[in-house]
Amino acid sequence: VQLQASGGGLVQAGGSLRVSCAASGRTWSVYGKGWFRQAPGKEREFVGRIAWSTGSVSYADSVKGRFTFSRDNAKNMVYLQMNSLKPEDTAVYYCTAASSVGKLIRGEYDYWGQGTQVTVSS
Repeated sequence: VQLQASGGGLVQAGGSLRVSCAASGRTWSVYGKGWFRQAPGKEREFVGRIAWSTGSVSYADSVKGRFTFSRDNAKNMVYLQMNSLKPEDTAVYYCTAASSVGKLIRGEYDYWGQGTQVTVSS
């Protein structure tokens, strides 16, 4: 499975941005997708995940209420709508995929895409 993240950019604090994750290859093996982010000098942080078939979602407390997942099953796309952005949201955002419900719950992701930079100016 290949994952392609896109849609990052520069936005002012309080603004919105949507990042996308396209999957190709053996997409039938993907149970769920997730997003992580990593800011300079910081550890990688879980942002959220979505189960592909049920649409069940989970978000990190730091983004809950501001970020929202959506998906387009026909296009194998997952979107992360980010609203009320803060400077601390600045990071490289990575799209990931898990091949089973167990792995998704345990946070064990089989596939990783390249990151997309999100920069929020104050």
